[in-house]
Amino acid sequence: MKNNNIIVAIDLMDNKCVRLNQGNFNKKKIYSNNPIDIALLLEDNGIHRIHLVDLDGARKGKVIHWKVLENIAKNTNMIIDFGGGIHTKKDIQSVFESGADIATVGSIAVNNPSLLKEWINVYGHEKILVGADIKHDKIAIDGWKNISNISLLKFLKEKKKHGIKYIFCTDISKDGELSGPSFLLYKKIIHQFPSIKLIASGGVRNIDDIKKLLELGCFGVIIGKAIYENRISFHEILEL
Repeated sequence: MKNNNIIVAIDLMDNKCVRLNQGNFNKKKIYSNNPIDIALLLEDNGIHRIHLVDLDGARKGKVIHWKVLENIAKNTNMIIDFGGGIHTKKDIQSVFESGADIATVGSIAVNNPSLLKEWINVYGHEKILVGADIKHDKIAIDGWKNISNISLLKFLKEKKKHGIKYIFCTDISKDGELSGPSFLLYKKIIHQFPSIKLIASGGVRNIDDIKKLLELGCFGVIIGKAIYENRISFHEILEL
């Protein structure tokens, strides 16, 4: 059985695979000039799902990296969830037509919840992954440039009413820091919203962090820097 619970992030900027620290666009590290090479490497080593993030798209409010999505979709058999800059009906339709299996949305969930509900009705909740990116317990939007006045708890209650089933939550203070995930935060979410399938994101340092998150009840775990910097091996992931 394929393990689709361990999801590797490929963050895109200027057609390169990069990682940021705490969402700071001025603190980027380039890991590859060719994201397709990274995708093929991941697939060859047993990874079955990627979290493809259009950082330029998130910042500019429109999808930029169509070609990268298309190339990865054509050349791999991985499950691709794609996000960054999805704001209109045309955007989400084009994302699916370009090969994404799942559309990842964040800002639209705050700015236009009625449109999000419409997308759930059209595509089904299995095809929509909502991002709950938080800073000081408030939801961050627009590529983390802006912090809303909506608390995480309020946000999750609203999304549950809208029929959302899959949510990933990133504690921005942990992102790219390799300082350990927000275990207590995820435990609290799972306890209060047991019907939501929660994917943890941010701060994962090693395989023990992944095991602990799955034991807590997380549906999945997104990893990035830890795998790019060889703190987690493909062998360890396959052993899970």
